[in-house]
Amino acid sequence: MQHGDTAAILFVAAAGAGFALYAAGVALLGRMPAGVAGVCAVAVAVQLVPLAGPLLLSRDVYAYWDYGRLAAVHDANPYAAAPSRFPHDPAQRAMAPAWRKATSVYGPLFTAASAGLSSTGGHSSEAAALGYRLVAAGGMVALAVLVATVAPVPAFAAAFVGWNPLLALDFAGGGHNDVWMMVFVLAGLVLAARRPRLAGASWALAGAVKWISLAYLPLQLLGGARREALRTGAGFLLAAAAISGVSYFFFGTAWLTAVVPLAHAHAQWAIPSRLGLFGLPGWIALAPLVLALPWLLRSARAGRPRLGLTAGLVLVASPWLLPWYAVWAVPLAALDEDRGAWLLTLAVCAYLLPDRVPF
Repeated sequence: MQHGDTAAILFVAAAGAGFALYAAGVALLGRMPAGVAGVCAVAVAVQLVPLAGPLLLSRDVYAYWDYGRLAAVHDANPYAAAPSRFPHDPAQRAMAPAWRKATSVYGPLFTAASAGLSSTGGHSSEAAALGYRLVAAGGMVALAVLVATVAPVPAFAAAFVGWNPLLALDFAGGGHNDVWMMVFVLAGLVLAARRPRLAGASWALAGAVKWISLAYLPLQLLGGARREALRTGAGFLLAAAAISGVSYFFFGTAWLTAVVPLAHAHAQWAIPSRLGLFGLPGWIALAPLVLALPWLLRSARAGRPRLGLTAGLVLVASPWLLPWYAVWAVPLAALDEDRGAWLLTLAVCAYLLPDRVPF
């Protein structure tokens, strides 16, 4: 046993116990009625508790801080200039060494928000990390409220999202930005029936935080009424054009290639990587998504997009899978009355619990 393994084992054991209680709680809520207000109050407590502790499991917030400082402090383009260009910047020293020579992989909306935060902040890495963690924790609370607003069973949906300890550790604990991508996706779903143009604009904002959210938009458009889908598509195109114009003004065309640094990346805990350890080809992880795609398209055309199941299958197939990516699937699965989506999402969350814990 290496130095520090005891603490890591205790951390995983505590997280696992919390996850078991979470799974039992949502299972009970699936069988008995409960008040939405009480469920949301517990969700707020669960999602805010990690703020009392230190930054957990990842230093991505320092990369956010650095890319923001590149734009706000150094007047550089974070899509063209790597953090290593400014080696004496406090954010560059705090971020993970592996990313110091990489340009930003995030959407222009998030980069602009990071620049705004950096322009008002100081030189303290602890303060910067806490700022991103507070924003992420607020996003998780907003996400729980949004799913309760639109889900067929509001209390169950709010608990499925808000009681999840993995998400609490990665957002209030780690400050990751994926939660705000999903806030915009959920806002788009909430707005779809009454304000489809605004729904489309919200999808565009989600894509401007992280591109992966746009993978689910075609299914959502297929699942809506023709007029609603056309209006949503129009709202998306108008907002995307406006975002592109502003992004070009500030970042040129370099932001269009933001995902290139991740094009050939493989995460240790990704399912394709795990299959490779057993001598199996990584494409096997892609097979469930490919095989299910025709059925998912038919289901969407019939008015049931099944976004939660789709997101879960995307996570299984992804060669770059990190614990906080679970938020791509959890809120979408919470909206679906689909036991398969629930079980797949819970299984992925449980699988990702030990990832990033330093043994």
